[in-house]
Amino acid sequence: MAANTISLSISSNVAASKNLSSFQSRAFIAPPTISFPAKSKPGELSLSSTTLSKSRVRAGASQLMNEPLNDQRSTSSPTIVEVDLGDRSYPIYIGAGLLDHSELLQRHVHGKRVLVVTNDRVAPLYLDKTIDALTRGNPNVTVESVILPDGEKYKDMDTLMRVFDKAIESRLDRRCTFVALGGGVIGDMCGYAAASYLRGVNFIQIPTTVMAQVDSSVGGKTGINHRLGKNLIGAFYQPQCVLVDTDTLNTLPDREMASGLAEVIKYGLIRDAEFFEWQEKNIEALLARDPAALAFAIKRSCENKADVVSQDEKESGLRATLNLGHTFGHAIETGFGYGEWLHGEAVAAGTVMAVDMSYRLGWIDESIVKRVNKILERAKLPTTPPESMTVSMFKSIMAVDKKVADGLLRLILLKGPLGNCVFTGDYDREALDATLRAFSKS
Repeated sequence: MAANTISLSISSNVAASKNLSSFQSRAFIAPPTISFPAKSKPGELSLSSTTLSKSRVRAGASQLMNEPLNDQRSTSSPTIVEVDLGDRSYPIYIGAGLLDHSELLQRHVHGKRVLVVTNDRVAPLYLDKTIDALTRGNPNVTVESVILPDGEKYKDMDTLMRVFDKAIESRLDRRCTFVALGGGVIGDMCGYAAASYLRGVNFIQIPTTVMAQVDSSVGGKTGINHRLGKNLIGAFYQPQCVLVDTDTLNTLPDREMASGLAEVIKYGLIRDAEFFEWQEKNIEALLARDPAALAFAIKRSCENKADVVSQDEKESGLRATLNLGHTFGHAIETGFGYGEWLHGEAVAAGTVMAVDMSYRLGWIDESIVKRVNKILERAKLPTTPPESMTVSMFKSIMAVDKKVADGLLRLILLKGPLGNCVFTGDYDREALDATLRAFSKS
């Protein structure tokens, strides 16, 4: 291997390939290597999926995905994906009915006091079950809860203070555990509260949306929005574990189901071309909530996310590539109004814009542009921003994006064959302007 190339492999369970034919899927393959090729320009990080090697197995006590993907029999054994961060490593448990297995949660509870943070949509569905899982056979644990209003527009400092109010009023100490029960908004806010309360207490993620299960619950990004920009206030703070009970998706509205698939599609585009090809064949199965298809997509997404986080926890470069379409998407969310579009809807339109810009730069083939548009349309996601978005709105909001460095807006763009991308500020500004003009009013 050349000295200027670094090859990395994921920590994961290896899925059996024997009976994947019902989903037209191939056997599990390792995620791509991360390359810094000699031809890359200074300051440009290149992510490549051109070299695939057998992945290392880091299994927990049990492995659901050692069974064939199309075997839908009930099982009490979760898939376990490890996020490797040394002494702060933690497991992601994935499976159906995991909230019925109290030992999975209780082994990660520190101390005798727990605060469950949830919202008014999720609480009636899963709060009692979660409290039971935390306390069953364990009378020494007491659980408090705080129920927040649902929606991105409440991801702010005023709502966050309600979590602190409850914790302080309940006299929770440093041995307590916060539990995030809900989607990405709840996970981000609970995590940030845990990072800040008494300068840091333990917390657990129980994501209940596709978006949270495949992306936001993994990796320790926590925070709140500011009126001038999304996620500008926050901290990196890792959970003790992530428990993905796929049964919670049974109550997820169709619109939120589709929104979460935007993040699933992202992984295929930036680093896992074979996963993208599988998605093209199975997007309708995912929308139909086929249990085996969802289990595979969630697992594969978590493996990709865990691999990246293990290598670049605090987004010094590599992890930024997970934000394909997010710079444009966050501008849509901020400019159009938090909560008007779901996060995945904004990311989908933003992904189309990033792909369009990549094509204008001559970095990708037109066939990739067509494939991206087609799969997002099939996923029932928007491929253009709201009509109210203007070029000036995009530019002013993107100017305060977290990926701006020394006044330079850095973007995640596709470059090369499918499954390759770059994180760079070295691009022709005219290409960006042309994309903005093509998708929004002057």
